[in-house]
Amino acid sequence: MKTIAKKKSSGSLFETGKTIVYAILIALVVRTVAFEPFNIPSGSMIPTLLVGDYLFVSKFSYGYSRYSLPFGLPLFSGRIGEFHKPERGDVVVFWNPLAQPAPADFIKRIVGLPGDKVQMIHGQLFINGQMVPRRQIEDYIYQEGGQVVPMKEYIESLPRGQDEPPLEHPIIKTGDNGPLDDTPVYEVPPDHYFMMGDNRDNSEDSRVMSVVGFVPSENIVGKAQFLFFSTNGSAAWWQVWEWPFAIRYWRLFNGVH
Repeated sequence: MKTIAKKKSSGSLFETGKTIVYAILIALVVRTVAFEPFNIPSGSMIPTLLVGDYLFVSKFSYGYSRYSLPFGLPLFSGRIGEFHKPERGDVVVFWNPLAQPAPADFIKRIVGLPGDKVQMIHGQLFINGQMVPRRQIEDYIYQEGGQVVPMKEYIESLPRGQDEPPLEHPIIKTGDNGPLDDTPVYEVPPDHYFMMGDNRDNSEDSRVMSVVGFVPSENIVGKAQFLFFSTNGSAAWWQVWEWPFAIRYWRLFNGVH
């Protein structure tokens, strides 16, 4: 009887271990070829994305590169399965080897396509010599480090394809005379993209060549699709009783535009 019990116990442990291995493999496959979760640690994409947002990024939107793989394994170069290319206005996650103190994933909005000329003049975005329209709406109340700062919020209209309407999305600014509000003309190289944060005066993006610069197509991980969770950070992981009050319920399952 003891021998039979031991055999059953060993078989049960083996089956449990096998199930765990299968689950891990399935999760890795889904994460590699379909969707990968990311969280937002900084305010560079406010008001589109807030600190504490959790979102899914689709890996298949632009095909796959080495950075679609776990740990960025260098199994191939370029992109494969690229059915369509990133468009101006897309919010994307990309691998930034220039990030300090160590390389990291960044999330920004594409404003410049290969061959575009991008420039900021007195806080206004210009693409290929044309000013990108923006209209001011109500002030945005920005909170950082315990301080509340009213900022100007605009709806910016990024030009898209020839037969497509402009993409309207919000941006915020403190003013139009910041260090990144007047720049030289950036000519985007072939197979590269120019990224900017929607929090225009608080974003290290392609305007800062030493930190981001032009982003190669190969470095794009995927397209931000929708939020699946959001917390304001007021509850620590162990304060279970505070979790319901920390969740931003109105942001759950919203698409990223």
